[in-house]
Amino acid sequence: MNDSSSFYFQTYAEWRKAITERCKINLTPAYARSRIAALQNTADPTTQEFAAKFGDAYLRQVIQWFEQAEQQR
Repeated sequence: MNDSSSFYFQTYAEWRKAITERCKINLTPAYARSRIAALQNTADPTTQEFAAKFGDAYLRQVIQWFEQAEQQR
């Protein structure tokens, strides 16, 4: 089982800073919606890999962060 203390990002602020500043991604509502759709697609091999590596709880957390980002624009 994955330990929540090993999550790469602990907060929305950490996650958002990494996406926007380190990765230089423009976190638009359209981008957020596309990522939400991809991460909710359990048949997508990338989503399956993410869930296997980080766990379902973290996957749900990242989806929630994208949902929050979508609302903040």
